[in-house]
Amino acid sequence: MIPPLDPHMVANAIEAALAEDLGRAGDITTAATIPASAQAKAVIAARKPGVVAGLPLAEAAFRALDPSIRFDAAVADGTRVSPGDVVARMSGPARPILSAERVALNYLGHLSGIATAAAAFSDLVSHTRAKIADTRKTTPGLRVFEKYAVRCGGGVNHRFGLDDAVLIKDNHIAVAGGIGPALRAAKAASGHLVKVEIEVDTLDQLDEVLAEGADAVLLDNMTPDVLAEAVRRIGGRMIAEASGGVTLDTVKAIAESGVDLISTGWITHSAPVLDLGLDIEIS
Repeated sequence: MIPPLDPHMVANAIEAALAEDLGRAGDITTAATIPASAQAKAVIAARKPGVVAGLPLAEAAFRALDPSIRFDAAVADGTRVSPGDVVARMSGPARPILSAERVALNYLGHLSGIATAAAAFSDLVSHTRAKIADTRKTTPGLRVFEKYAVRCGGGVNHRFGLDDAVLIKDNHIAVAGGIGPALRAAKAASGHLVKVEIEVDTLDQLDEVLAEGADAVLLDNMTPDVLAEAVRRIGGRMIAEASGGVTLDTVKAIAESGVDLISTGWITHSAPVLDLGLDIEIS
């Protein structure tokens, strides 16, 4: 199940994006060349293979400029498409269709690119227990949408922010005085519903974590052989998450080590945009 996007967050994001694009005077090109009475039909189609994500944002962009525009999604978010596949059709007043085009395609292409990247990673580990997870390496202001796109591509979400889980990283450990003090302090300060995860770089550090106890451990930049030994030592007592050095070339071997999660920031901060285009249908 892909949880739906909150319509208020969609509306606020679209309002800000349109204000940025339309500027002080609006779309002066369309206003100068297209009669106010003109009607149009258009399609959004895929030009490259990928996974679609962001249709609610695309629809909201057109309808924010004119609620009378009809927007019909031809597929659902999470659908795999091939070049030439129609993603959506729209009809209505031509001016707002043309003026909202770039905002709609910016969101749709960016989020579909993330969904496509998440699917590529997920496909490579589908024969294992591992799930592909995102990180907080997201575009400021777009995190909820980018994490939604990860779900559309078959991945899972890590924490959404600093306030919904404890994740003790190497710098926390350094300042707190070690793994033991950091874990004890975190567990003492956290409520019973708050999960505690800690990052380790070596098997010796993992043994310290196992002695103290945690809900999850992040195994950072370990080779597949070391990851397999870490999973053996953990023995199902906590969630085993691998991170660092995760690429399309390495993810299969990482997954085959037996870890539960593989987190990668690449799918949100570096995924290429999926090429989608809007074309006016000439009758």
